[in-house]
Amino acid sequence: MRVEVTSLYGLDVYTDTGIYVGKVKDVAIDVKERKIAGLAVEDVNKDLFSVEAKGVIIPHRWILAIGDIILIKHVERLRRRRKEEEERAK
Repeated sequence: MRVEVTSLYGLDVYTDTGIYVGKVKDVAIDVKERKIAGLAVEDVNKDLFSVEAKGVIIPHRWILAIGDIILIKHVERLRRRRKEEEERAK
């Protein structure tokens, strides 16, 4: 399936379990391989990612489907890592 890159801007990103991740801000393209390398996502769900920055890069291998929204693999391990960091900080 081919998708125009400009059609991805502004799409909402959800995990395959229905959790909101963020909104597509930009697209990273691997010109040599002629494919999307990743999605720059802003307004990131802080429950999933422990980041100080405005957004994150979602690698292409996490993308499951692109349509009216973008579905990615569930990122439970990132949430667990954040909880572990919070517990260590106490």
